[in-house]
Amino acid sequence: MNARIRAFSETDIAAALALWRATPGVGLSAADEPAAIARYLARNPGLSLVAETEPDGQMIGTLLCGHDGRRGLIHHLVVAPGHRRQRVGEGLVSAGLLGLHAQGIAKCHLMVFEHNTSAQQFWLAVGAQQRQDLRLFSLNTSAGSAPAR
Repeated sequence: MNARIRAFSETDIAAALALWRATPGVGLSAADEPAAIARYLARNPGLSLVAETEPDGQMIGTLLCGHDGRRGLIHHLVVAPGHRRQRVGEGLVSAGLLGLHAQGIAKCHLMVFEHNTSAQQFWLAVGAQQRQDLRLFSLNTSAGSAPAR
């Protein structure tokens, strides 16, 4: 890997969003607006990372990573297409997992779109276990979205 990995800072948000928007298979939502990303970074200091080329500092990868006190969660592991298969993604994942481990987090989850087979292959290659026993459900937190009984 010919990249430097460092902590993801608030000043990296615009470049990260540009990378994510340019990458097929990355799902973005209101949770990825700059203010929301800034809150996430502040809540999980040092766990999210960027990879950049040396010596010019061009962002070529990101790992948005944090935890809730029990389990880690990885969002947006993205490596620019021209820099894939150079162990940049592996380096980001390894550094993120080490950061979680240092904070006492023993397990980390991530989500991949069903149609994103290249991401699925990557995660299997780095040792992730694909779960068949779970289904993902989502609820909105907005007023009026609570279940009716």
